[in-house]
Parts: sequence; C-alpha cells; structure tokens
Amino acid sequence: MDARLGDVIDDFCVKCRRLTNHSVVSLLNGAAAKVRCRTCYSDHDYRNEQAPPSKKDLKKAELFNAVLSGVAPPSAAPEAAAAEAEPKKAGKKPGKRAEA
Repeated sequence: MDARLGDVIDDFCVKCRRLTNHSVVSLLNGAAAKVRCRTCYSDHDYRNEQAPPSKKDLKKAELFNAVLSGVAPPSAAPEAAAAEAEPKKAGKKPGKRAEA
C-alpha cells in the first residue's frame, strides 16, 4: 500500500475504542506508520485495523501457558501400560445378564 501524507484510511482508535477514519501523519517505507483519528484527533501508531487483545485474554493465555509448562510430557511408559491393558479387557467375564 503506497500511502501519502493526509490520506484517509480506516484504523482502530484506542481512545474511541472502535474502527474509525484516520489521516496518515507519518510514513515508513511507503506504508502508514502513525495516524490521527478524525473523530477524537488523537495520534497513535497504525494498527492495521486490528484491535489490541484485551487484558483479560492476555491473562487467560498467560495462565494457560503456566499450567501447560507444569505438566510433564508423556513418556513411553503410559503407552506400554495401555497396550497391556487392552488384552485384559477382552478376557473380562460377562455380566449377570449374559449369565442368565
């Protein structure tokens, strides 16, 4: 995208907390670097029309990763135990209904 200074583009405004029209204020390698909201006139970095993740979602991801790091990776021993358990299930005695 070859933007020019003053062009109007859509972006997520952090102050308004919604997608609004913005004017390009600064360019970097032909792309918008900083923009100014045309509703509240606040300047911020161009966010590519994406809202930043909420603090709640970041906290959930952090807790999820902490739980996963505490879990030991599965070893070969559970696989061997599962293979031995299958023949035992096949040799199980029938229930009371099957005996009658």
